[in-house]
Amino acid sequence: MILLRRLLGDVLRRQRQRQGRTLREVSSSARVSLGYLSEVERGQKEASSELLSAICDALDVRMSELMREVSDELSLAELAQSAAASEPVTVPVRPMLNSVSMASVTGPERVTIKAPAEAVNVVAA
Repeated sequence: MILLRRLLGDVLRRQRQRQGRTLREVSSSARVSLGYLSEVERGQKEASSELLSAICDALDVRMSELMREVSDELSLAELAQSAAASEPVTVPVRPMLNSVSMASVTGPERVTIKAPAEAVNVVAA
């Protein structure tokens, strides 16, 4: 069984380690106990959205980037699980975003999201 909390913890740990930061530094910045952050990283505790936001802020990582990496890890885990069970699986192809340009988000403005092969216009609500 694939546990989302384990995948999330693995991604958080990798983000922290890429920055060369300790649990103590990040827990202090996020204002969460070192022990609790450690349990989240090990996939032993479920992190609330508020806690994830605080950890992302402490790591200077957008939550969307974190969740994208978790999503990619989940896709790989599902593929591995399906391969082990010999079930064919189709994987949707999602283009990676190169850049996001925004003029304003105060009204119904247009936002252009540029992907490798195309640009998508989104109307902000």
